[in-house]
Amino acid sequence: MGDLSPRALAALKAADAVLCEDSRTTGAMLARLGVAARLLPLHDHNEAAELPRILAKLQQGQKLALVSDAGTPLVSDPGFRLVRAAIAEALPISAIPGPNAAVMALVLSGLPPEPFLFQGFLPPRQAAREAALGRLKALEQAGLAASLIFYEAPHRLAESLADMAGAFGADRPAAVAREMTKRFEEVRRGSLNALATHYASAEARGEICIVVGPAAAEAVVGDAEVTAQLRAALDSGLSVKDAAEAVAKATGRKRRDVYREALALLGGSA
Repeated sequence: MGDLSPRALAALKAADAVLCEDSRTTGAMLARLGVAARLLPLHDHNEAAELPRILAKLQQGQKLALVSDAGTPLVSDPGFRLVRAAIAEALPISAIPGPNAAVMALVLSGLPPEPFLFQGFLPPRQAAREAALGRLKALEQAGLAASLIFYEAPHRLAESLADMAGAFGADRPAAVAREMTKRFEEVRRGSLNALATHYASAEARGEICIVVGPAAAEAVVGDAEVTAQLRAALDSGLSVKDAAEAVAKATGRKRRDVYREALALLGGSA
């Protein structure tokens, strides 16, 4: 509650209605703030169906405030389709800064803050999760060097960390942050393997963020590694041009030489 800005409070008081994920959660918050507002549900299951009704209210000049149960709307929360629809209708929109777990976790992780790549939630099933992590590893092999930020459910934390250790390496530095900005805020830092081992037996509660440090740059890259990186980049869906450029940058090779090899790997077709 202490992170709610005066501007946010003013917007809630001035709103004709407040769009929210769960009226019980938002209602309790507004009651503590002394705000009396009409609540309209907006969540993943009804956002598409509610768009025409909400847009009509905005076109009539009503002021609507959008809030999420935790964190920032749109960031792994509902609201993206509504914002896109409002922009398409040339309706005025504004955003008020507020707590964001991903950025907080990055700041407290002790890992390089820039660049970073926010991935949101990984797929819940292991096969799909491993495939998603494999695509990220392929991008790293093609030259991506950024801290990676994920959201995760407490009951999947240990297995996700283990899958990350398998994809990125057991010794990759990482941090697990939970309950950012809340009473029981906690950050645990260590290697992916150490964190996976810890949470295999330690219960994690609350909202979870995982921050994984960037891939280490290789000092010397041989021909076989260049070929492997090219294959991984092409398999990840990058075009021949983009794959060649990324691998050339990552390995220090000449772009035209890497481009020729990429064409050879594809049988000469661009």
